[in-house]
Amino acid sequence: MWYVYIVRCKDKSLYTGITTDIARRVSEHNKGKGGACTRVRRPVKLLYQEQYLTRSEALKREYQIKQCTRAEKLALIKLKILNKKT
Repeated sequence: MWYVYIVRCKDKSLYTGITTDIARRVSEHNKGKGGACTRVRRPVKLLYQEQYLTRSEALKREYQIKQCTRAEKLALIKLKILNKKT
């Protein structure tokens, strides 16, 4: 399985990426072994994730999310949280 995820960095910026192991990847980001963008913005906190069968699907969705504005990403995260409560 592949996952698309969004983390919030220490400076409140949002980072979107893909991985096959969410826990490992977030840990890598927090150890400074993640993307260069998050290396200087530690710690990060996982806010959002989606699951896909193939890397190709995950990459396409990652690209879509990266094209979103910050407000759109926050709305996506909020929607996911609200859906979990129901």
